[in-house]
Amino acid sequence: MSGYIPTLDIGSPIMITRIGRLFSGLTLILALAGTALVAPAIVAPTTTDAAQAAVYNSCTISRCSAARTAFSGWQSLGWPTTAGWYAWPYGNYNYTGGRFYNREGQLPSATYSEYDVYSRNRGAARDAYRIVVNRSTRVAYFTPDHYVTFYKL
Repeated sequence: MSGYIPTLDIGSPIMITRIGRLFSGLTLILALAGTALVAPAIVAPTTTDAAQAAVYNSCTISRCSAARTAFSGWQSLGWPTTAGWYAWPYGNYNYTGGRFYNREGQLPSATYSEYDVYSRNRGAARDAYRIVVNRSTRVAYFTPDHYVTFYKL
């Protein structure tokens, strides 16, 4: 059998099976790659669209009383504008992040400061509950979901 050159019979059952497996594998890879590109945008958005934000003229949800208490606490501290931990009049500490920039424009145009609602041990992780206060008028908004929804206090 010297000089024998094998020929490729594309119509043979073995070649059809191999080509089918190749296309199936490529289809699976493309499907997984497509899912990897789309899924993170659906599952975990990184920003909030200003059109999704809501501002209400009054605060009637369950945590509004805690936000009003925080308002009084920060007022008693003289509305600090420097970010940091402050000894809280009601025990523990509370944090202010300093300036709230209102980049999405949900609130009326002004200069705002943001303050945490719930006190905790100094250095503990912050939660999503904030009050945002207009520095000149002291009009305050409570946001229970980290700047997605605002309730006027």
